[in-house]
Amino acid sequence: MWQIIGHEPAVELLQQALAANRLAHAYLFVGPAQIGKTTLALRLAQALNCASEGRPCGVCLSCRKIARYMHPDVRIVEAEEGTIKISQMRELQHEAALSPYEGAWRVYIIPDFQQATVEAANCFLKTLEEPPPQVLLILTATDSGALLPTIVSRCQVISLRPLPIQKVAEALLESGGISQEEAALLARLSGGRIGWAIQARQDKGILQERANRLAALRDLSGGSLVQRMEYAQQICQKPEELPALLDLWISWWRDLLLVKTGCEDLTVNRDQSTLLQQDAGKREAAEIQRLIRNARRAKSELEKNANPRLAMEALLIDMR
Repeated sequence: MWQIIGHEPAVELLQQALAANRLAHAYLFVGPAQIGKTTLALRLAQALNCASEGRPCGVCLSCRKIARYMHPDVRIVEAEEGTIKISQMRELQHEAALSPYEGAWRVYIIPDFQQATVEAANCFLKTLEEPPPQVLLILTATDSGALLPTIVSRCQVISLRPLPIQKVAEALLESGGISQEEAALLARLSGGRIGWAIQARQDKGILQERANRLAALRDLSGGSLVQRMEYAQQICQKPEELPALLDLWISWWRDLLLVKTGCEDLTVNRDQSTLLQQDAGKREAAEIQRLIRNARRAKSELEKNANPRLAMEALLIDMR
């Protein structure tokens, strides 16, 4: 009914709250990127405004409008140029004070709230402290630790975990038009993030972009410091893409460690096995471990709104 792949505990919790009419006024869905946080938020918005008893039915006019991002009372507030700004939060405050236009509830979904400026977060805090009636606020974030504690404390936090790889592969196969080998590859690369797997299934350019980024990473390892600094400048032009890029680098270096220890069957990038073998022979295990630690540190700093250019330059200086 909710048309959600996995995340059964979260769905059950929300269904029980709906049935008992005891929804929180604000929720925070936490989990890795493209794991299904926004999809779950949209399903909850459908359930609140559904015209059917078996809500969300997915077929009534309200459910269809929400699915198409056309419902006047359900709004997704997305970051502008990689940042959620105070002007957006002020606009939300103004709209939230109004009665629902068409449905029973106004629902505001703010994905990746860790991208909010301090000013925007403090402005939004006022709405959380005095929530208007018939308004539901849903935030998503990759890590609750990247948000103001005062915001987290005023939300009901629901954590979404990566799905088992086999479950992702089965979901892809059920959709049809994909071979078992391709489904297995996408499931491994997804790391249990069903949203990423579905998107990569639909857009072949995602795998090509991954191949290009891995080729660039391998070139950087043998390049000069000047080349690495130029690359840092290039990738920081799209700061919103940096966490995914770092995840890719970490997965590659992790695979190198697995190859060096004779555990190649556990690698994620198995379609690149020849290149993994080549690169594993060029680096010591301690060096690879240091690269992984540095990449994880850079990702953590980015989640805390550190300067992207400085974080990436620090990482790339050591990547030789």
